[in-house]
Amino acid sequence: MPVAADVSAHSKPPANSQMLAGLILGAVMRMMLKAVDDTDTGNEGFCRGVVIGAVDRIRHVLHPRQRSAAARQIAREAAVDHQFNEPGAPIEYAAAHDGWSPDARFYCSRLHVVSKLLSQHPGGFLLDVGCGPGVLVDQLSKTRPGVFTITACDRSPAMVEAVAKLSSSGEHVQTAVASIEHLPFADRRFDVVLALGVLEYVDCRNAVRELSRVCRPGGFVVLSMLNPFSPYRLFEWCVYWPALRIAGRLERIVGVPDGDRHGACRSGMQTVRRGKLCQLIREVGLMPEEVVYYDVNALVPPFDRIVRRWCRGWREQPERTIGKGARRWLGTGLVIAGHLSET
Repeated sequence: MPVAADVSAHSKPPANSQMLAGLILGAVMRMMLKAVDDTDTGNEGFCRGVVIGAVDRIRHVLHPRQRSAAARQIAREAAVDHQFNEPGAPIEYAAAHDGWSPDARFYCSRLHVVSKLLSQHPGGFLLDVGCGPGVLVDQLSKTRPGVFTITACDRSPAMVEAVAKLSSSGEHVQTAVASIEHLPFADRRFDVVLALGVLEYVDCRNAVRELSRVCRPGGFVVLSMLNPFSPYRLFEWCVYWPALRIAGRLERIVGVPDGDRHGACRSGMQTVRRGKLCQLIREVGLMPEEVVYYDVNALVPPFDRIVRRWCRGWREQPERTIGKGARRWLGTGLVIAGHLSET
C-alpha cells in the first residue's frame, strides 16, 4: 500500500490560475498548478477512472473550481479498486514490508507500535479491518498464538485470499470481504478492533461509526492515519509528486516511451488531521487514550531512498523510529489507541 496521500488540504491552486497563462512560462505554470491540484483531488485511476478522469481533466483545466464532487468520488474509488484488486497487489504490498526502502521503514515502524499496544492485551475476538494480505495477522499468529481469535476483513477479494496463504495459524483466522463502512458483523462482537492504513481510503465518519458498532463496550480500538503536517508528507505531496508529474508530461511531449517516463501514483487516499480524527471517534463513544507518531523522518524524497541504503538500524531498533516530544511532528504517520465507552 502506498504511504502517501493524493489529497492534501495544503496544496490547492490559487483561484486566479487562469490569469497566469502566457507563452512558455504560463504553460509550465499551468502544468505545475494542475499537478499540485492532482495531489489535492485528482485520483483518476485506470479502468473506469480513465474515461471519467480524461473528460473531467479537460473541464477542470478550464474551470478548476467546478469539478463535480461525484466525479471526484467515482475517480477516487476507481483508483483504490485498481490499486488493491489487481492480481499482483497482495504480493507487492507484502513485499513492501521487506528490504530497506522508505516504505519498509514505514511499515516496520507502524507494526512495532501496534504490536507494543497489543502486547499486554489479554486476548479475545480481534477484528483487523483493511487487513491487506495479512501481514499483521501473520505477526500476531506467530508472536501470540492462540491469544486472539482473529477475523481479517478487507474490501479487496485478492487481499483476503492472500491472508490464508500468509497466515501461519489459519485455524484461528476467519476472513470476510467487506468495506469498513459496511461491516457484515453483529453489534458488540469484538474485543479488539484494528483499522490500519484504511481510513485514508474511506469516509472516516462512517468508518469509525462502524468500528464502534462492532466493538464491545470497553473494547480496545487502534486506528492509524498519515500525518499530513509532517515535513516529509508536505514535501512529497506539494513538491516531489507534482515535479514528477511535470517531468512525465514534458517527457511525453518529447516522445519518451510510456514505460520510461517519470510519474507519481494516484492512490485515492485522503488524510484527516489528528484533531479532527479524535473528534470523530469521540462522537461515537471511543475514548482516545494514546497517540503515537511513528516513522520519524527528517529527510524528504528522493533523498530518503538514498540514505536508507546505508542507515539500516531501524530494522533492529524500531523504537528509534517513534516520535516523542517535539520530534513527534517528524512522524509520517500516527496511531490512535483507546477504549470504547462502557455506556
